[in-house]
Amino acid sequence: MRIVSLLPAATDIVAMLGLTGHLVGRTHECDWPPGALADVPAVTATSLPETLTSREISAAIAGDAHRGSSLYQLHVAMLERLKPDLILTQDLCDVCAVSYERVNDAVGLIDLDTRVMSLEARTIDGILDTVDAVAALTGTEGRAAEIRADAERRLAALPGPVPGAPTVLFVEWLDPLMPGGHWVPEQITYAGGRSLLLGPGAHSTPHPWSVVADLAPDVVVFGPCGFTPERTIDELSVATAQPGWADLPAVRQGQVWVVDGPAYFNRPGPRVVDGAEILAGILGGPPRLPRPAGAARRRLTLSRPSGGGGPPMPIARCPWHSRRPGVRVRCAPSLHRRGRRSGHSSGPAGSGRG
Repeated sequence: MRIVSLLPAATDIVAMLGLTGHLVGRTHECDWPPGALADVPAVTATSLPETLTSREISAAIAGDAHRGSSLYQLHVAMLERLKPDLILTQDLCDVCAVSYERVNDAVGLIDLDTRVMSLEARTIDGILDTVDAVAALTGTEGRAAEIRADAERRLAALPGPVPGAPTVLFVEWLDPLMPGGHWVPEQITYAGGRSLLLGPGAHSTPHPWSVVADLAPDVVVFGPCGFTPERTIDELSVATAQPGWADLPAVRQGQVWVVDGPAYFNRPGPRVVDGAEILAGILGGPPRLPRPAGAARRRLTLSRPSGGGGPPMPIARCPWHSRRPGVRVRCAPSLHRRGRRSGHSSGPAGSGRG
């Protein structure tokens, strides 16, 4: 079977099902498993420069929506040459990947005899259902059953809902502020926290930063969609310059964290289970978590710039280096916990919800 994945999460699923050898096309954002996709051509591209800030990206998205255009280009001629039997795409987020409608139009235009499958999971169970659906089309139902059993076992081992759970604000976009939606509130609940602003399955919408002071979160986790941890750290002044930031319980208690959003939180693939384990480690337990839970989260502390004036600046205790003056980065080896490595986990990956 010849498979084209137009969604990074779908590429993750294809790999976990043992089908990487059947992948003949992918998006420009697909990057997991590391090193396994070098010879698979990218059939999409984006017009957005990588140097844009989150505010500039938001403005570009709004402009494209107003013009009725898309952030993503689909190389239709390449798709025709690849002659896929199965194309995996999505219809969940118009700004995250090529849409199902555009893919269907392209397939009809070039008269391919191709099955197009749209992945639209909004919850963790929905993600596992997606794995089952892809497996049913590719004859890998046995492997899908193993993935589901492993995910359910690992989630059951996490604290789950607890009385008096710490409140958690997961920041999925910095400017404007957008909290983590869809499956992220579930990840927080499994980890023993209580999600602020959104519940399970809810679509994320912009909020003013002023609401954060009123919410007074116990924990703040930054995992912006499509941003590497380094890039997140470079833009943290969007948050740290907000009135009342230094008085938040999370800041006072040293519970401000940066995580690899694209790898473990933004994409609707089975690695969201790793994300739940990462959050459980942040919230204090269980004491021994599988890798990458220990290495994939970084605690931030705050200091004031030299001279004593201005808002607190982030100090990332991690090997990720910031390019912005005023941000110091150092390693905190105690955050790297040893333990078993998940059979379908890896180091930092990816970009984009999708």
